[in-house]
Amino acid sequence: MVKIDLITGFLGAGKTTFIKKYAQYLLDKGMQIGILENDFGAVNVDMMLLQNLMGDNCELEMISGGCDKETHRRRFRTKLISMGMCGYDRVIVEPSGIFDMDEFFDVLRDEPLEQWYEIGNVITIVDAKLEEEMSEEANYLLASEAAYAGRIILSHADEVTEEQKSHTIQHLNKALEQIQCKRRLEKEILCKSLPNLSQADFEELLNCGYVMENYRKMDMEEQKGFDSLYFMNENVTEDNIQEIVKKIMDDSECGSVFRVKGFVKNAEDKWLQLNATHNGITMQPIEVGQEVLIVIGEKLQEDKIKSYVEQK
Repeated sequence: MVKIDLITGFLGAGKTTFIKKYAQYLLDKGMQIGILENDFGAVNVDMMLLQNLMGDNCELEMISGGCDKETHRRRFRTKLISMGMCGYDRVIVEPSGIFDMDEFFDVLRDEPLEQWYEIGNVITIVDAKLEEEMSEEANYLLASEAAYAGRIILSHADEVTEEQKSHTIQHLNKALEQIQCKRRLEKEILCKSLPNLSQADFEELLNCGYVMENYRKMDMEEQKGFDSLYFMNENVTEDNIQEIVKKIMDDSECGSVFRVKGFVKNAEDKWLQLNATHNGITMQPIEVGQEVLIVIGEKLQEDKIKSYVEQK
């Protein structure tokens, strides 16, 4: 049977960064792997960030986002069927940061997937600089992803104090309590920044498994609070992007913005990968990009956000 791992994490926590390292670790062990990407929306930026992993022993697949729940589940099942015929040792699933955890487990109980796949690990990435003030829907997503995890990694752990780490863990446990989940997290948490994960850490993560928990479900489709907006070919540059993003994230009239990501070009006409949350903005060189900015959050106001993006 093919082992299948689910890597979850709320928006901007660092799932794709972790997957790049985890996948490389598996490749170094001589495994053949497939990575199944799904972004929250129609443009899959994260898949572009994993392109350098592609080769004879690693293939990338994508599920188109921006669809209703049943359509997404059908696409997920169809893609897993096709990947089950490829001879992989392991499949890694990276859902969007807004994901119904039940979909993963329910689809894998379907025939013929139940005979082809064995669930390996559920690993959840949580930003150690987790915001204290989050909506009920956001806390639900955070808790539901943590509830099933065999291990939780506090990303950016080297950038915060011990007190901040403690507050983040308390936030996680309070969120679990709010959805009436009896699980409380402590020993399952790895407080280590993603760049500092060691071979021993990956050996542990490879065998961390998962936990089946019960909790009060929230119908996220009915909430309709989360959204993503795409701005293509706006010619935003390195010189003005930080100011634009800061205005969008600070202006409540834009809605509750969690994350802005995409690509911009620098003065040398080279691509930079943009990733912005309320904890900061990073821009890293990348070989291939696309002129796109993606704004993700709750109750987004497109006209207001667009007015900032179009300020050159």
